[in-house]
Amino acid sequence: MLTTAGRGRQEQLSIMLSDYGRGRLLAYADSFRELSRSYRGDFSCGKGGPREGMSRQQVLEERRLWENRQALCDNLDEMSQIMDRLAAEVFRLTPLPAREEKLVARALKQEGITVLDIFYIDQPAQDEGIQGMEDTESANRTGMTIGLHMLTQRMVGHGSQEVADMLSVLLGRRLIASVTSPRQIEEREGTYLFVEEPRFVVLSGSARAVKENETVSGDNYSIIQSDRGWLTVLLSDGMGCGEKASAESSQVLDMMEKMLEAGFETDMAVSLVNSALLASGDASGRRNMSTLDICSLNLYQGMCVFRKVGAAASFLKSNSYVEQISLPGLPLGILAAGEDQDAQGTLRQSVSRELIDNDYVIMMSDGVLDALRESGYEDAMIQYLEGMREQHPDEMARNLLQFVLRCSQGRIMDDMTILVLGVFDSHR
Repeated sequence: MLTTAGRGRQEQLSIMLSDYGRGRLLAYADSFRELSRSYRGDFSCGKGGPREGMSRQQVLEERRLWENRQALCDNLDEMSQIMDRLAAEVFRLTPLPAREEKLVARALKQEGITVLDIFYIDQPAQDEGIQGMEDTESANRTGMTIGLHMLTQRMVGHGSQEVADMLSVLLGRRLIASVTSPRQIEEREGTYLFVEEPRFVVLSGSARAVKENETVSGDNYSIIQSDRGWLTVLLSDGMGCGEKASAESSQVLDMMEKMLEAGFETDMAVSLVNSALLASGDASGRRNMSTLDICSLNLYQGMCVFRKVGAAASFLKSNSYVEQISLPGLPLGILAAGEDQDAQGTLRQSVSRELIDNDYVIMMSDGVLDALRESGYEDAMIQYLEGMREQHPDEMARNLLQFVLRCSQGRIMDDMTILVLGVFDSHR
């Protein structure tokens, strides 16, 4: 075990290295901003018309080149912001009281686990774009985090969740293993994180229908859980239908997953994906113009943040009250920065709501609401949800799909995907 004095010297060294690293990150951020300014410029054909002697093909090629440059500038700007944000993050390591430290070390040693160090981690708050809240610090609180630097003896296997259960008893806190920690305690030294169990639990359900005469849905979805108590649900609807649309929506989800799991803020990840799609059109000029529907839930505070990039309305059901959540905007891969600043700003629009026990979030692709055109689109969905009794999310999703198919007389003119998220308070 590290002594208090030794741990203090280690913390001081970490701060020195952190200051050096922050300086490097800020210098890199300035370099990226300079590169962005050097590449950015006006579209000459759009400002003053085509130059004399230019063919239509040449105008289109110049437009394409300008859009690619704008996408590159967007990426450079976003990278500079990421580095600025990382440079501002401060992690503080606080030793546990000596009595608790000895208690934990002794108990784990009896189980064949050697604890080399144990500490509290004060993590920086992660801003998920919650707007209009008076207590932002409270909204971003993620609960207690404990780090253990440890290893297990040979032939003794323990899961990280087993250790979390032991810590919960020893420290009087409800702890779970972080999603970033390995599942098993290994024989080599490693640092494992244990976080306070979130107050809210989410159960999910889904129901899907593939467009007539197609075998593959162009809709895809993904659920991502972070180590800071955020659960993010992504739903993407590819342009058109069939395998091409499915590949395009899968591409969007794959990029979003990688960025969110790497720690990018949601708004920044959306902007980077949009820039990437702008620059990745094929020879015919076709781009990936998929929609993106995002629902981010803070499982500690019971907050929900909706973002929509050309996506259909979502619905929030609380008992018999149903609220429609809609945001304006175009799909991804259409607008370049500087082309339409007002429309570009819709990529960062969000709506936040507070959730309570037994609330339900319903997300869907536009094929679902389009099938209700004869019944009133969103109004028909609200009316049906208001009369729906609380059920398991899977059952709700299946019943909703059956309702939509009845309204469309069994015709499936577009891919349909319905996601239902049930939010439950584990402290009640």
